[in-house]
Amino acid sequence: MATKYSDLELAINTLVTEFHKAADDRPTMNTTQFQTMISNQLPGFAKTVETEAGLGQVLEQMGVQSGQSISFENFWTLINKQAIQLFSATHKEKNANCGCLLQ
Repeated sequence: MATKYSDLELAINTLVTEFHKAADDRPTMNTTQFQTMISNQLPGFAKTVETEAGLGQVLEQMGVQSGQSISFENFWTLINKQAIQLFSATHKEKNANCGCLLQ
């Protein structure tokens, strides 16, 4: 009997799968691979990383130093920030706050 996964489990699997696909099955990716993945998978966020300045800001927020490759841990930091922003935007009218910050 096949295991039935929850929507959350499937979403996590998608995040991991898409990261590694974009990184050509390597543990890290370069900025070009990152920009392509963002463009394909997060089109609402893609405009942010289209410019060098925007890309630099996002990499800094993710903890990526200049010239350093992007790890899944760096990517997960971005996903956390995007999740908080999306939650805040969609729950603004309900006065809900998300304290989901990574330590």
